[in-house]
Formats: sequence, structure tokens, C-alpha cells
Amino acid sequence: MSKNLRLHSFLVLLLVALSSIAVAKPNVHYQLSMPMPQTHYFEVAFKVDNFRGQQAEVQMPVWAPGSYLVREFAGHVEGVKVTAQNGQELTFRKKDKATWVVNTKGNHSFTFSYKVYAYELSVRTSFIDASHAYINGTSVFMYLKGHKDLPIKLAITPAEGWSTISTAMDAGKEKNTFTAKDYDELADSPIEIGNQTVFDFTASGVKHTVAMYGQSNYDIPSLQVDMKKIVEQETAVFGGNPNEGSHYLFIVHNIENPGGGLEHKKSTTLQAERWQYGTDSGYKRFLSLVAHEYFHLWNVKRIRPEALGPFDYQHENYTSLLWVAEGVTTYYDDLLLLRSGAYTQEQYLSKLAATITRVENQPGSRVQSLASSSFDAWIKGYRTDENSYNSTISYYTKGVVVAALLDAIIIDGSKGKYKLDDVMKSLYQHYLKTGKGYDEALVKSTVEKYAKQNLDQFFADVIHGTKTIDYKKYFAAVGMNLTDAGLQAKKSPSLGVYFSNSGNDVVVRTVVRGGAGWNDGLNVHDEILAVDGVRMTMDNYKSVLSRMESGKAIDVLINRDGLLQTIKVTPQPMQTHQYKFSEMDKSTKQQEKLKAIWLAKND
Repeated sequence: MSKNLRLHSFLVLLLVALSSIAVAKPNVHYQLSMPMPQTHYFEVAFKVDNFRGQQAEVQMPVWAPGSYLVREFAGHVEGVKVTAQNGQELTFRKKDKATWVVNTKGNHSFTFSYKVYAYELSVRTSFIDASHAYINGTSVFMYLKGHKDLPIKLAITPAEGWSTISTAMDAGKEKNTFTAKDYDELADSPIEIGNQTVFDFTASGVKHTVAMYGQSNYDIPSLQVDMKKIVEQETAVFGGNPNEGSHYLFIVHNIENPGGGLEHKKSTTLQAERWQYGTDSGYKRFLSLVAHEYFHLWNVKRIRPEALGPFDYQHENYTSLLWVAEGVTTYYDDLLLLRSGAYTQEQYLSKLAATITRVENQPGSRVQSLASSSFDAWIKGYRTDENSYNSTISYYTKGVVVAALLDAIIIDGSKGKYKLDDVMKSLYQHYLKTGKGYDEALVKSTVEKYAKQNLDQFFADVIHGTKTIDYKKYFAAVGMNLTDAGLQAKKSPSLGVYFSNSGNDVVVRTVVRGGAGWNDGLNVHDEILAVDGVRMTMDNYKSVLSRMESGKAIDVLINRDGLLQTIKVTPQPMQTHQYKFSEMDKSTKQQEKLKAIWLAKND
């Protein structure tokens, strides 16, 4: 080899070496331990190797995807310490509420150690006590800013006496170790640690594991059968299961005061009232929750508004389409139980009518649009106050109503050829092809495609407006009569308030917009002591108020902030709705056909 050739080869090798150093990415490892679970602390050691730079920023998320509220998880962090590989302690500073800046001093490896206080047992936070531990990733694990895409290794040291770790992450080579392809997967994989009961069932080509924490009266064989039905019904809607050939995990907390569920890509966390499995209504409530969170496997975790992925963990992620993500999903909760045979047609229609009633009786439905309800979830939906009933509407409940209307519109417009299932399947195919989320234009155009009609006015009035909906017209098209018995009912005079249901004191909980109390000055937290000189308690309030007359002023003695005062209130009837489905007196063959398509059970 000539001298010039040798020099050329050396330079090439040098450039390759330098290039590899320049593009080499850090490695991250997490060690999670819980040596004193009764104190409610997790201990985390976040190790970074092969880091290049004089400063590293480590961040804690401020919210949990699927729960649209800034929760400030960094507020539970303490005992931060940073050490280099040689044991040297490194300095750091707080840059903002959830960011720590580490001075690496040229060290390529360092460990960021900290403790997290965790004593809120909800599906969106983390918890540990002497009986078990639950980790929701965003509230425990930090990440290296700019490097959320790095593959992750997690090692867990359970508390003494705990033998079981349940998570959807893949197991590592060593005992109690797990891997995730990136931080998003770690954050999206809740972990249950303790001595929980575990059982399995297979449905739609997926092994499903159920991890049950807490004393309860559930029956495993029944759950295996009924949860399998739900999985298969939902897979049929979308034409395929994204976890086919893999696995899925249900973490279930059986507790006294449950708080719903939260969806993840390969798992979900559910909270159930511990004894609810023993009654028909309680058991079906649990199955409805299963149906809701599992439906999110497609709708939210794959099909999603554009804003919801990739996640910005430091700020709110705004979208006006949570009514699609949550409302449509909630619509399918009960519809799928009807299809699987858990509900009769009468039971299903009764629940749908009750939802319509709830929406129409809430004054906020005339104030806040469905799109605004979605967008303002961060500041209103998850931060309710005494006036929320008057000023807001839930994108869950009104979303159910709108989903039912869209289903009816599609079935009617296509003469029974299509239904809302086809829209959801189409949106799923869009995700599989593009990997991208949807905007309102795509949702609207997809619905119009299957409904065979323009829906500009519907979206303007119902999604972005607050007009009263002509329910009768839409449901008549699919063979059902919807009537409002509340319009014909005799209206008794009312104070226009709702009372707190705790204790025997009559305390105002809600003052209804436009009612007597609203107009004449009753306030939330007022304790009503007497009406026209007659002492009033929760035991006799109905009797006392029954003597009121519409338009005739009464003296209401109240305790407000420890001071007694009398307010003159003029009772007036309070308009309430009471919707009910019934068979049509005369229905066409087409209407009967469309009703059968809408309310069909799947064997």
C-alpha cells in the first residue's frame, strides 16, 4: 500500500470514528425501588450514559395523557441528588417548575436520583402503601430533554413480601426488568406491584391479562366470558385488533370510592367499587367501564385528534375534538353491551334517553358548545365549581347524544348500508396508512361520505352551537319515537336550587340559572333555616316547600357565613325535561329496517 493510500485510509477511519462519536446517542436506565412503602415514597435512580455536553436538562411531565389537567407532578419530587460514575456529586439547579439543569463537568455518565411522594390512588396518578404500589409513568419518571426517543431499560425492586409485577412493557433479560422503545411507551405503561390476583383470557388473537387488586366479590369465570365478548365486539367494529399476536393488560383496583379508568396503548387501569360485581346493575357498570377503556385502544390511542400525539408533556395539548375521543367512545359503551346481549333493547334505550335528559336539563348546554367544552377541558372540564352546572356541558354526555344522532343520520342517509361503525373503521384505516391524527375537517368529511349528505348546518348548530336539537326528527328516521314527558308534567313551584345530600342541614349546592334562587339572590353554601317561619331540615323540606305558591313571595331565613338574614324569594316552576323512547304508532317498513340495523345484537 502506498503512503498516500495509507494516509487516505487513516483519514477515512478517523472520520468514521469521529462521526460515530458525534451521532452516538445517550443510554438511559431507570431503577425503581420502594424500601419503605408505608411512607408512600418511590425512589428513582435515572442513569444516563454516553452523554455529550456540559449541561443536561431533566424534566418531569406536568400532566398525564388522557386526563386533561395540569397536575404539577414535580410538586411531589424531593431529595434530588446527581452523581457522576466515579461517585463525584454534580451540581444542578431548577430552571423552572419541572426542569432540572445538571452541570455534568464533562462526565459522560451520571445518575439523577430522587424520591416521589405518591399517595393519590387514581387512574392518572401514582400510589404506594403497605398493601401495593401503582405507577402512572408521567407522575414518577423523568426524561432527558431532547431525548424522549431513546430506548429504555427499567429495573424494579419490589417492596419486601411483594411477588408480582403487572405491566404491558416487555420483560427484560433479568428478573424484574422491563424495556420500552421510548419514553412515550414508558409513560403509557402503568405498573401494578404487590400480590394482586392475576388471570388471563384470549380474544381476537390477543392474550389479555387481568390484574385484580383489593378485596372484592368478582367471579373470574364470568369476567373471562364477558370481557372476551366485549373485546370481540369492539374488534369487529374496527376490523382488526392492533395488539393481535401480542398482549394486553387490565389493571383493576377494587376500592370503596372508585374513579373511572384511563386508557393506554397496550393496557388500561380501571377502578371499581369493590362489591359492585354482586348486583346486575353494578356488574354491568363494570362491563361498561371495560368497554369504554378498551374502545380507546383504537379511538384515542390510534385514532386521535392531531394535538394528542406526539405529546408535549410540559404544556396543555388543546383540541376541540374531545367529543369524538370521549363522547363517541362513551356512546359505544352501552351500545356494545346491547350488541353482546348484556343489555336488552329497552335497557339500552332507557339509558340513552336518560343521557339526553341530563344534557337538556343542564343550563350549561345553552351556554357552552360541544367544541368549546372539548377545548376548555383544561380549565373547565377538570376544574368544576359551583357554577359549572350553569355554564358548561360535558363532552362525554353531550358527545354520547351527538354520536347517537350521527349514527341515526348515517343509517338513514345511506338507507341502512352504513352506520357509525363505518366512520370509525375508516378513521382507523386513515391512521394505519398515515400514522397521523385527524382534524375536524376529516371527521366531518368522513361522516358525510357515509351519511350521503352535507352536514355543514349540523356541525354549526350542534357541534359549535347551543341550539335545542330536534331529537324527534332524527330518531324517527330510525324507527323510534322520542317524547319529552317533562313538557306535559305539571310543574310545582320551586326555589330553583339543589341541596347538598349530606347531613340534615339544608345547604344550597347549586343555584340553577334563571330559577327563583338565581333571580332573588340565594347563594351556594347558604343554609336554609326556615321558610315563612317554619323550621326546615332535610327530613321535612319537601313538606315545607310543598306549601309554596308560584308567584307568591316567601321569607327564606338563611345562615350565610355565620350571619342570619332573611331573603324574599318568589317561587316559580322550574322547567325540566324527561325523555323517553317508545315504539312508533305507525312506522314504515323502511323505518323498521333501519331500527333493526341501529339496535342489532351481534351473536
